[in-house]
Amino acid sequence: MSGDDDLRPAADAALTASRALLGIIARSMLPALEELSLPQFRVLVLLSSAGPQRMGAVAEDLGVTVSTFSRTADRLVLGGWATREGNPDNRREVILALSEKGSRLVTSVTESRRRLIEAVLEGMALAQRDHLVDALRGFTAAAGEPSVAELLILGL
Repeated sequence: MSGDDDLRPAADAALTASRALLGIIARSMLPALEELSLPQFRVLVLLSSAGPQRMGAVAEDLGVTVSTFSRTADRLVLGGWATREGNPDNRREVILALSEKGSRLVTSVTESRRRLIEAVLEGMALAQRDHLVDALRGFTAAAGEPSVAELLILGL
């Protein structure tokens, strides 16, 4: 058996598990996507993880121009999801921050995702869960931490 053949069962299992996790992610985001678009939610996730950011930095992280991003920021501020203030250190810069309302939404989605994952784990035997923890830690270590840009594609 070649090395590729040895890896195939594990790769197939990982592909199947990734589809299951994507389903959980989608279900956890449904309430948020009733209020915001996916790109808008991506901004909230970025602000939640990185803290207040210059508008230009957020646009760059999202791979869009500042003028394009400005419309998204306007909608987020108007909806109360984010706040926008001038940078006291540089008057030409505008800082976008997550509002309390935006923070609650990101937390709600994260907690919903955790509950959905826990519900799946409850259906597994304890020994399977223990093996899963070790396997996922090993997989994560081998894969490395994804970049912010990669995670933002799906609003993670």
